[in-house]
Amino acid sequence: MNKVIKYILIVVTATTFSGCGPYNFTGTGKIDAKTFQVNYFQNTAELIEPGIERTFTLELQDIIQNQTNLNLVNSGGDLMYEGEITEYRITPMTATADQRAAQNRLTVKVMVRFTNKNKEEDDFEKPFSFFYDYNGNTQLVGSQLTTALDVIFERITQDVFNESLAKW
Repeated sequence: MNKVIKYILIVVTATTFSGCGPYNFTGTGKIDAKTFQVNYFQNTAELIEPGIERTFTLELQDIIQNQTNLNLVNSGGDLMYEGEITEYRITPMTATADQRAAQNRLTVKVMVRFTNKNKEEDDFEKPFSFFYDYNGNTQLVGSQLTTALDVIFERITQDVFNESLAKW
């Protein structure tokens, strides 16, 4: 009886640890890279909001550092992110009876070029965008602007992360 229990315990342990291979909760699995770099994202949009290019660059660095074990480097990274903010646009979404905007939408679009030195088939160049709707009676300044950009950049950086590393 003792032999049977030992045998079952060995089989269960072996299948448990060999079943799925490397995996983590971010969905990145095994990354064949040790370093990454995020080059400064220039703001080439027609409507310029000062400082958003720096904010986006730092937020992209932060999400990769927080969700992987990769080391951030200034040059020569195994993974490289670069691009530009190509659109910063405010558009009215709904109108009131007297033809005023009841709701506005801020849309930001970022063109991202991703290069993986170790796996060229993962390279891509594509736009990522997201929006934030706000009351038409408010000005998009101060904490309202900060909140809008936080929401937008959180979504865009997560989408870039998923496209480049998580493969979702």
